[in-house]
Amino acid sequence: MNTLTTQGLAADPAALDALRYGAGRQGDGGKAALKEAARQFESLFMRELIKSMREATQQSGLLDGPGSQLGTDLLDQQFAVQLSGLPGGLSEAIERQLGQQIERSQAGPSGPAVPALVPAAEGRASSTISRAAASAGGSRQADFVSRHSDAAARVSQESGIPAGFMLGKAAHETGWGRSEIRHRDGSTSHNLFGIKATSAWKGKVAEVMTTEYVNGEPRKTVARFRAYDSYEDAFRDYARLISRSTRYQPVMEQLDSVQGFASSVQRAGYATDPQYAVKLTRAINMTLNLQRAQT
Repeated sequence: MNTLTTQGLAADPAALDALRYGAGRQGDGGKAALKEAARQFESLFMRELIKSMREATQQSGLLDGPGSQLGTDLLDQQFAVQLSGLPGGLSEAIERQLGQQIERSQAGPSGPAVPALVPAAEGRASSTISRAAASAGGSRQADFVSRHSDAAARVSQESGIPAGFMLGKAAHETGWGRSEIRHRDGSTSHNLFGIKATSAWKGKVAEVMTTEYVNGEPRKTVARFRAYDSYEDAFRDYARLISRSTRYQPVMEQLDSVQGFASSVQRAGYATDPQYAVKLTRAINMTLNLQRAQT
């Protein structure tokens, strides 16, 4: 069996490491490795896209648990594998980009070289994926990032919190805008961050049914959330909460790390979901890729 075309799990780091070297070789072996590398990169993107779509869909919570989450993750991986490598798909565009980069790397003043698939080539593949995601018609993720980028950028300049981090946070809290907190009449509260209205809050309020986790178990409850006059007001209030509260001071010390930022937010008690940091990290990384594609 040809190991370069084995249909394994998506996002297999060991397989990608092997393909880095195989794609740089001359001949049919190198072409096969290049094609498989492109398929693996497409699988990575499809896996993240499927997860984002699943998280944007409201769940009943009745069957949630470690076992079901593991099964769902494995199923998503296999869906990603099956959806990658199809004729006319992203993998063909990625393969062309990688091939061009490798050709330029191999051609030099001292003659052809035999490099591995260098990080620059990987970056070009990632850029290709991001551009395709951003240009896809009706892409909810791309539309959400484009819609709120200006407000996030302005608040980022004021607070020092990366715009991509705030956009990713807003995307996760609202399911990329699908589940915004709304008033009873259906109008938006502009609250993109799920910030609750405590007794100290003197502004407008929206009361909605939400899911809270008590001892790891999801429960439905009615909660009061802050309401704003604009989305920019929501970004500014979130930045004020994170940057000025002693409780969230450790978060401000992790502005150079997506995972560190997400983990610090969870440890500070921002949400009760035990998987919150993992989900937030995924949303921020998707946002950063879309931001790069739109610039």
